[in-house]
Amino acid sequence: MRIEEPGIVDYRAAYALQERLAAAVAAGAAPETLLLLEHPPVYTTGRGGSAANILDPAIGAVETNRGGDVTYHGPGQLVGYPIIDLGRRGRDLHRYLRFLEEVLIRVAAGFGVEAWRVPGRTGIWTGEGKLASIGVGVRRWVTMHGFALNVSNDLLPFSRINPCGMAGCPVTSLESLCGGGVVLEDVRRRAAEEFRELVERMLPAVDCQPWAVSREGKG
Repeated sequence: MRIEEPGIVDYRAAYALQERLAAAVAAGAAPETLLLLEHPPVYTTGRGGSAANILDPAIGAVETNRGGDVTYHGPGQLVGYPIIDLGRRGRDLHRYLRFLEEVLIRVAAGFGVEAWRVPGRTGIWTGEGKLASIGVGVRRWVTMHGFALNVSNDLLPFSRINPCGMAGCPVTSLESLCGGGVVLEDVRRRAAEEFRELVERMLPAVDCQPWAVSREGKG
């Protein structure tokens, strides 16, 4: 599993990067990859998202091929895009979503925050509101898109939408829950560790490809 940390990346550029990586993984020409990054401020909508969930008509949102409705990305939010081959990891999208939630629950726990699933909803919640959103896409059983964990980002932009299509949904962050002092790099490191450990336990590969384990991106 390769992990790349390219820093702050324009949403459309990250989308194009995912497309290239997904095609290469599907062709057996590249290793499975987890992208951990941030985006400049942007609203995005998933397949079937409703324009009614954008409360401010001045907002322009980027349309994507992920699941879910409208959400916000911005600096200080940790975004994870796993490009993995579910064709060799069980072909079970439900289990994949529960895996992503478990990674995020464990990351939050590492900073003293208790988070949990809500039946019928994808993502993770706390007593103060939703902490992370999940929206995925799958092409030829290779995954795209992924999760957005609020760490130290501005939460005000969420007030201009119904986050993930849920009216009145409170949104929180690790920084808010911890009273400050949360460093994004520490969260990113923890997410990489939890992902690498859990993926083979919850989504074991049925075969092994000869890719060297590597970590690329910022030091």
